[in-house]
Amino acid sequence: MSPQFLSSTPLTASLLRGAIDLEHTDRGLVPHRLPAWARAQYADGQLAMAESQPSGVRLVFRTAATTIELDTIGTKVAYAGAPVRPDGLYDLVVDGQLTDQATVSGGDVLSFDLTSGSVEHRPGPGGTVAFTGLPAQAKDVEIWLPHNETTVLVELRTDAPVEAVTGDTRPVWLHHGSSISQGSNAASPSTTWPAIAASAAGVDLVNLGFGGSALLDPFTARTMRDQPADLISVAIGINLVNTDLMRLRALTPAVHGFLDTIRDGHPTTPLLVVSAIHCPMQEDTPGPITIDPATYGTAQVQFMATGNPAEVAAGKLTLRVIREELARIVASRAEADLNLHYLDGLELYGEADGGALPLPDKLHPDAATHRLIARRFAEHVFAPNGPFGG
Repeated sequence: MSPQFLSSTPLTASLLRGAIDLEHTDRGLVPHRLPAWARAQYADGQLAMAESQPSGVRLVFRTAATTIELDTIGTKVAYAGAPVRPDGLYDLVVDGQLTDQATVSGGDVLSFDLTSGSVEHRPGPGGTVAFTGLPAQAKDVEIWLPHNETTVLVELRTDAPVEAVTGDTRPVWLHHGSSISQGSNAASPSTTWPAIAASAAGVDLVNLGFGGSALLDPFTARTMRDQPADLISVAIGINLVNTDLMRLRALTPAVHGFLDTIRDGHPTTPLLVVSAIHCPMQEDTPGPITIDPATYGTAQVQFMATGNPAEVAAGKLTLRVIREELARIVASRAEADLNLHYLDGLELYGEADGGALPLPDKLHPDAATHRLIARRFAEHVFAPNGPFGG
């Protein structure tokens, strides 16, 4: 159907789920997963990129439309010497079922040169994602935005009226974690492990998974404190090791402070602390990590740890050290906080899983492993006797 037969619907907060903040720009509407005040506290390029990539953010509306068009401007991420990354996917979910996927070409390009450290931002034209041939009856529609592309929403057009979906009584699950939670290497935005687990459990996901930025930042804790939620989880570990951010002396009070802040706004909400999944290169070797120079320009770039295991005795962090400390912290706090729980990440993906499902870049799980983690998380956490099952 040609555009002249389609009518435009204003893009407002009532049509968006999973976003913390909406920025109105001269190009369109940008969903953010941190509020403006938090973004202003630390102008870090990695965090800015991650939080503006709308993992878990989706347009949600009810319509009898058979054609839906969405104009967007995506920001593609490119790395010098690495293969061009594919365009981010848009997932169309109709009445709870994934029914179609599409991409939008063009857009801006954020280009990184990892050898020199330089970053170049090149603006580009937007495009249109179109879904056609949909059933003509009234239906609930979700358009999941790419989890790995900053996305400007420009215009929504349909061939039938659109109305916001109201009366959603599902529990809200607020989750924070690293790029693994954001969905790195997942097949699509609705198939990241948190999205799959949320769908299986029938909960409404707000995903604060930030690639490279699960670093116990106080502004993230305050954001979680202020965000309505019925269930809360925090995945802690991998970014603290691979950035070599802190030592054990700083970790313990930082974890306590992060949890204290969340508890200031959610004193009795079920709160789950999750440690890192198995990552061989960082189990007993501290960070920082870097890209293995032998893999530059290959089809599969891989990471490598550069720390010295001998420095663990002096307080450097590894995944094994952090898991042990998180378990101790949660056990101590849980004596007075009966709604605080711990999940060892090795229960989601452990050493035995690495043979059949190795981490392709030695850091991030692939699409099949996202599904495995989601299934195990749902089985452990949302079961009747699990932390979120009550």
